[in-house]
Amino acid sequence: MTQFFLPFLAWFGLINRHTLKADFFAGLTGAVVVLPQGVAFAAIAGLPPEYGLYTAMITPIIAGLFGSSLHLVSGPTTAISLVVFSTISRYAEPGTEPFIQMVLTLTLLAGIYQLAFGLMRLGMLVNFVSHTVVIGFTAGAAILIATSQMKYVTGIPIPKGESFLHTWMDVGRDLAATNFHVLAVALFTMLSALMLKRYLPKLPHLLFGMVMGSLASIALGGTTHGLTYVGEITGQLPPFSIPDFSLGSLKQLASGAFAVALLGLIEAVSIARSIATKSQQRLDGNQEFVGQGLSNIVGSFFSSYAGSGSFTRSGINYSAGAQTPLSAVFAAVLLALIVLLVAPLAAYLPVAAMGGVIMLVAYNLIDFHHIKHILHSSKAETSILATTFFATLFMELEFAIYMGVMLSLMIFLMRTSMPNIVDLAPDPNEPRHKLAEVNDHALQECPQLKLVRVDMSIYFGSLDKVQRELACIVEKQHIKHVLILGESINFIDLAGAEMLVQEAKRLKSLGGGLYLQGAKNKVYDFMDRIDFMDDFGNGNIFSSKEAAITSITKRLDHTICATCDKRIFRECAGLPGAALVR
Repeated sequence: MTQFFLPFLAWFGLINRHTLKADFFAGLTGAVVVLPQGVAFAAIAGLPPEYGLYTAMITPIIAGLFGSSLHLVSGPTTAISLVVFSTISRYAEPGTEPFIQMVLTLTLLAGIYQLAFGLMRLGMLVNFVSHTVVIGFTAGAAILIATSQMKYVTGIPIPKGESFLHTWMDVGRDLAATNFHVLAVALFTMLSALMLKRYLPKLPHLLFGMVMGSLASIALGGTTHGLTYVGEITGQLPPFSIPDFSLGSLKQLASGAFAVALLGLIEAVSIARSIATKSQQRLDGNQEFVGQGLSNIVGSFFSSYAGSGSFTRSGINYSAGAQTPLSAVFAAVLLALIVLLVAPLAAYLPVAAMGGVIMLVAYNLIDFHHIKHILHSSKAETSILATTFFATLFMELEFAIYMGVMLSLMIFLMRTSMPNIVDLAPDPNEPRHKLAEVNDHALQECPQLKLVRVDMSIYFGSLDKVQRELACIVEKQHIKHVLILGESINFIDLAGAEMLVQEAKRLKSLGGGLYLQGAKNKVYDFMDRIDFMDDFGNGNIFSSKEAAITSITKRLDHTICATCDKRIFRECAGLPGAALVR
């Protein structure tokens, strides 16, 4: 219990001179990387640039100390920033005091949701969100982010609050109004960043792009040609802030905060697991929920908006040799020192250069490799990808997230409701006539006894599939004895048990029987509690395949056995007519 509330005690013992050095330099790298990202993400969220930096100072410290991952770095992210903007912009003008106040309240609510999920041990819920949904949503969010920057990189006057379609209609209609000085600065920023990333990938390419964009704007004459600037950032540590606790605001933002909380948890846990596969670390999903929740709750009182795990910064943190979450703490502290020194220089940063950097960030969000793989491998996954992608573009972002979660649950339910039912038979090529799949080995089957393996649980969602398969065996194959091999059945619920009893009685009335062998102990324990054995028949449940086949073959119609030429079971040798079979 102590480790749950004070998880940093588990890794404090790992700290030594070597880890401190590694974490310091990893933190320094992270601080340099997050400087331009924090400013860019704040712009996406509709906030003054310093709020992205405040978030990058507070969130990673709390999330690092109270999460479970050794390498996850939290802070402002593109997708969360976009959802924050989408949620609050309908109630207040971006960048204004009321907007900022509502963002802080949204952050607090999202943190409370996340903390509650963690305390309720609901960390496994993230497993039900399909990776395809996350890819589709992220790709859609990237397009929206790029769209929102068109007015900044082209200079075309586009009214605030325009939808995705209306923005592109405005761009097409007013293309002649493009300010080529603005466009040149944006393109030069992107080109500079891309060139540095290609030839010197270890250096902070986004920061380099911003510097080159600033120099380009000076060379082109700056404000005399319509270029605008971000303005001087307040060079101070995150100031204390108080979210709005009024009942009206809480009710107004509750739904949007839930979407932010859900997306933040999906991002953080997915990234943490991705890195954990490389570092061989075991993660605690519930602890990650607690860490993310506390980071947003605390952050809302220190001028920070909602954050989550960052794939870019977490990956860089791991690659830079970080050993413990102290690297995230070092990154936050070093960022604070850097901000105090370089904040005034933001007055020379053109908005066009910032737009160019955000365009690059948006492009990097699109996972082209996995999208291509999905399009070529599965029609079902492609439909899910397309649905989530277009919902993100044309609907409210919160609704797109909920739709993605619902689609994920539907996929899960569809897959579990259609268990794979495999026909089995003894393989004569095996020394002990081991059971094998009929279709894979072209095996002969007994005309009176059907052996099937159910590869999934028998519960209320899968009853229809199991019943249809049993009906097909009886009606089309005219087999009345069915043995279910249950080693692959994870559980049977009450509805499943009642269905098996019903089918057993139906087959018995036809002169046959339904039998069960090899179920797991927890399945048998459940059956004992509901008196399943009595209704199903104790003589129809077996502990071994040999015992099951030996017992059932004695119940078959031996007049049919006398003329049968299959004789696939070793037990057939003792039945009438065996001598007639060659």
